[in-house]
Amino acid sequence: MSSKLSPHGGRGPAPNLSEVDRIEGPFETNVPERTRGLMARLFARREKQADVERRTAPSGGAPTPAGEAVGAAPPKRRRLSLALQGGGAFGAFTWGVLDRLLEADEIDFDAVSGASAGAINAVLLASGLARGGRDEARASLDRFWRALGECPVRVPLLSQEIVAAATSQLSPYQFNPLDVNRLRDLLDEEVDFEAVRTQRPIRLLISATRVHDGALRVFRTKAVTLDVVLASACLPRLHHAVNIHGEPHWDGGYAANPPLIPLVAVSDTPNVLVVQLVPTDHADLPVTKSEIEKRLGQITFNAPLQKELAAISLASKLIRTEEGATHSRLGEKINALRLQRISAEEHVEGLSELSALDTDVGFLLHLRDRGRAAADAWLTVEADRLEELAAA
Repeated sequence: MSSKLSPHGGRGPAPNLSEVDRIEGPFETNVPERTRGLMARLFARREKQADVERRTAPSGGAPTPAGEAVGAAPPKRRRLSLALQGGGAFGAFTWGVLDRLLEADEIDFDAVSGASAGAINAVLLASGLARGGRDEARASLDRFWRALGECPVRVPLLSQEIVAAATSQLSPYQFNPLDVNRLRDLLDEEVDFEAVRTQRPIRLLISATRVHDGALRVFRTKAVTLDVVLASACLPRLHHAVNIHGEPHWDGGYAANPPLIPLVAVSDTPNVLVVQLVPTDHADLPVTKSEIEKRLGQITFNAPLQKELAAISLASKLIRTEEGATHSRLGEKINALRLQRISAEEHVEGLSELSALDTDVGFLLHLRDRGRAAADAWLTVEADRLEELAAA
């Protein structure tokens, strides 16, 4: 069952970068005046970025469906934005979620953000939609993930044994000096980046982490290239940093996993679905070296999402305490936001004990099936909710 997250509680041309400020935490309920000012400036910057994105959107884009406004009758078709978290091989769960959502003709995709494996799934979705619609998007996702699982040497994520042996002693610049990366070949074969940029079937926001200062970079649709996606999925213990405009970048999951506030800022719908892959709970205390490293990785890659959720919650509380005040467009969006979540750990038994480096095709197909089941359950709950609203 889905979880509702209430806001109250490569190759190709070099991209034009769009940088998004980091969100610092923790966030307290009792907010001093200085912090209110900082938050206002933060959201004003993000609103300005959203305006730029809106002005550069193609004139033939689909309008926001009637009925999206709060209090209006529910539309027959629903527009939905997606925030796709990274998580290595666990990204096959998102494959299943997208596969099922693509079957639901009543769902129209608005904007999609992603980091790492989430970025890969986002560009596969966009490329498929651009080349042949929903059926081709499903086929593209299927081809990529099966090709990854059937790769004889299990690259780019490599086998768990090779990873453990190599990364414990060597850097990727030592054990892979030529920067061989099968992921580059798979994406280059499957994704039509030119169609993604020019046809723009969905708006994309792809995160990467700038190495020299740890800053978040969010790449919008027109800036998405093969290298941008490789940067977003660049685990520094496995791969060389990816240079964009002469600056090295690592995995986007370190800075925004996935970008959530930027997604809310550009979305033309209050309906946002987060697909979360990284487990948040771990029953037993990690005691071995591998257990400790795995748990540290889970905490590290979940922290950016938790910070953005805290920022949204804080902004929502501030808005509610200022009744009658005029709010920015982003403030109004946050106040109307309907944020929901599909969490992989609620649908895959023992996920926290499994390896995000396991790319065996049987494991990937199992995750896909669980993702499809999770999305099907979410769609059922949504259909029931819309019926109740219509009958009210």
